[in-house]
Amino acid sequence: MNTGRGWGAGNGRGTGKGRGPGSRRGSGRGQQPGPGAMSGAGAGTSAEAEAEAGAGAAAGLAGARERWVRTGGIELCVAELGDPAQPTVLLVHGYPDSKEVWSEVARGLADRFHVVLYDVRGCGRSTAPQPLRGGFTLEKLTDDFLAVADAVSPDHPVHLVGHDWGSVQGWEFATVRRTEGRIATFTSMSGPSLDHFGHWIKKRTVRPTPRRAAQLLNQSAKSWYVYMLHTPVLPELAWKGPLGKRWPKILQRVEKVPGGDYPTASLPTDAAHGAWLYRDNVLPRLRRPRADAYAHCPVQLITPTGDAFLSPRLYDDLEQWAPHLVRRTLPAKHWVPRTRPDQLVSWIGEFITAKEEGDPARQVVANGAYADRFGGQLVLVTGAAGGIGRATAFAFAEAGARVIAVDRDAEGAARTAEMSRLIGAPQAWAEVVDVSDETAMEKLADKVHAEYGTVDVLVNNAGIGLSGSFLQTGTEDWKKVLDVNLWGVIHGCRIFGRRMADRGQGGHIVNTASAAAFQPSKLLPAYSTSKAAVLMLSECLRAELAGQGIGVSAICPGLVNTGITSTARFTGVSADEEKRRQARAARLYGLRNYPPEKVADAILRAVVRNQAVVPVTPEARGAHLLSRFAPRVLRALARFEPRL
Repeated sequence: MNTGRGWGAGNGRGTGKGRGPGSRRGSGRGQQPGPGAMSGAGAGTSAEAEAEAGAGAAAGLAGARERWVRTGGIELCVAELGDPAQPTVLLVHGYPDSKEVWSEVARGLADRFHVVLYDVRGCGRSTAPQPLRGGFTLEKLTDDFLAVADAVSPDHPVHLVGHDWGSVQGWEFATVRRTEGRIATFTSMSGPSLDHFGHWIKKRTVRPTPRRAAQLLNQSAKSWYVYMLHTPVLPELAWKGPLGKRWPKILQRVEKVPGGDYPTASLPTDAAHGAWLYRDNVLPRLRRPRADAYAHCPVQLITPTGDAFLSPRLYDDLEQWAPHLVRRTLPAKHWVPRTRPDQLVSWIGEFITAKEEGDPARQVVANGAYADRFGGQLVLVTGAAGGIGRATAFAFAEAGARVIAVDRDAEGAARTAEMSRLIGAPQAWAEVVDVSDETAMEKLADKVHAEYGTVDVLVNNAGIGLSGSFLQTGTEDWKKVLDVNLWGVIHGCRIFGRRMADRGQGGHIVNTASAAAFQPSKLLPAYSTSKAAVLMLSECLRAELAGQGIGVSAICPGLVNTGITSTARFTGVSADEEKRRQARAARLYGLRNYPPEKVADAILRAVVRNQAVVPVTPEARGAHLLSRFAPRVLRALARFEPRL
């Protein structure tokens, strides 16, 4: 196995098989590679070759250093970003991609790591084996990986990241003996080990149950394209014909993959060559899976829940093959390197940093409920300075989410953000805004999108209390409570929900309503009206956004021990009487002592389960049932006037 290093003086590896820049061997393809392999131990490149390498970097990887690595009669085009003195992250692309699929992820990681990408043999600017048949076996792909790893990080193991067929290869690299010690960590997404897959199939055919049979049929349906790629000639004709031309638009329409530098113009040829990945490997491995396919490095599994090609059930038994396994789930479709690069950067960076810091037991900082679901996601919570909002921010922080704490109270929001970081949030920020101010909310959304990314979970929690009979509630009182409780929710849903929809990868909106939304009261006409409107808004929005993968939940707490009672306004009474009633209400809620942390738990659970309406406290659940089956009882209770 020979490697060549084609950039930077003094970087030659002494392969003993030198070639001049730009020469070709063994591919038959029309691209012109960059600088050729160096000859002679310790030989450096000329200034001309170095300049050619820099100019040859792909447009989507501006600023990347480019080199060529020879192995097994082919040349691999390798791009590098970041400081070579930092830990090396090696990104391996899938089918029918080229290394440009990683461009956004690579740029996001390059400020902390030495990032390396290469075009797999037969793809992008790398050359193809001749003949094609038998040239794409996992054994030969492992040769390629070792050649690249030896060239870019000869003295230290690399952190491997693979997507789709890059992940299928990655499982091979992470489980065969000859790569042991060369891989520090492996992050897998949207691509199982063929050996594990083979054992998964055998388990469900040898010992079938109705559930296992359904899982097998489900995955068989998802794998329709695998059968097509095994047919002779037809895949090549399709990719070099109409499919290759239409593929970018298909990705944009079906997967919401943004355009730009991806896919590259080599796509039709890449896809035609890549069909041999399936023909050379799939059937042989599924028929005779290795019994020793155990990972020899820590593994992070990222599972897109909306993947059209792979069932999450494929990974049910993965712990037996990967003892040091961290699981992540992401509400997204298959092409996450293009649609969710910010999320991947966060998870990959966190996983690598934990390993590099020498604490193999701490692969994930977050240890709260649903850490596999929310880790690294961006969550924005309004009304986060205290009460349910603060508890919710903390719950998401414990699950490893990045948290934006929003409130009119700057000091309170800052405290929430600071505590969120201490609890487990990889990042947390405080933002000051009045949710009733549409312009301010628009500016906040612009800032969040530019600096932090698209919000994955929005929690519209900010609200104020108002008590008093309808005839004693003036226009200004109505305006204040509706501006915050209703219009604040409308602004959040519209402004941030639109960005979720535009991204096309789903998300979730949580609106805090109240048990008062379905429990009428003669003392809460304004407050109950605002919360009933939030409940109906949530139901309508849920119907509208369901087709775009965005869930909407209405959370309906009852009597919860929060600060809203001490700040609630009482109409038609003197200032002294209002203070007395505030204090008494706070004492009553304190005696009830239902903690906001339980509401926060219900919010996370509602997002995970995509629940529509969630009454939280026992009295809220009771009122919700009565509203559906015994509304007359609620109407009778509405006439009751508690002593305050």
